[in-house]
Amino acid sequence: MTETTWTLNLLGCWQLRRLGQPVRVGIRQRRLITAIALLGPRPRTAIAGLLWPDSNDNQAGASMRVALWHVAHELPGLLVDVEDPLTLGPTVAVDLHILQHSLTYADGEPVPLEELRTGELLPGWYEDWVIDEQERFRHLRVTALDRAAERALAAGDAETAETAAMAAVNLEPLRESSMILLVRAELAAGNINGAQRSYRRFRSLWQDTFDQEPSFQLGQLMRSELRARVSALAAS
Repeated sequence: MTETTWTLNLLGCWQLRRLGQPVRVGIRQRRLITAIALLGPRPRTAIAGLLWPDSNDNQAGASMRVALWHVAHELPGLLVDVEDPLTLGPTVAVDLHILQHSLTYADGEPVPLEELRTGELLPGWYEDWVIDEQERFRHLRVTALDRAAERALAAGDAETAETAAMAAVNLEPLRESSMILLVRAELAAGNINGAQRSYRRFRSLWQDTFDQEPSFQLGQLMRSELRARVSALAAS
């Protein structure tokens, strides 16, 4: 197994570490490293066009050569080499890749809820190529959180289910499947008032956005639980 020399954090604050120690990286090199980490191996010309879209080919190529020179001399081993395709070296660990791998291959293992709740990809980066990856990662997070809530409900762990579903709703407030899971988790925890508040907020947001009622499934879930609650009180 290759020993990790470089650790690149893309979740939360961008940071590069060498053998555990933070390394200062210029903005030009930072963007280059990030593009390769997010998009995988790419030809130099493709990365140059991506990072300097308003420059002509000669200008973009010159900017690329400067960035590659600094990476090669200041961060040795971070890239395999400076020829095509550009790719990260084998001793580089990227937190995004580690999390994605755990979600893809660790079926049945505990889901890293805290990382999914807080692990925003490159906050404050607004370039189109980054925004596309941010949206893709947000969808991955929501899907994983929904799955974690479903598993927790099946295991009778209402608290974990509520945590996961609430995180999914915060990421995608209009995702009805996540809201259904949140309401189910709150009902499973005996938090009827919380479930009603969540439902009312979602219903109001849905009506304001789409000018219609949310699905029958969510409303039926609330009505069924309220009927069961009234019946239980009457029988007591």
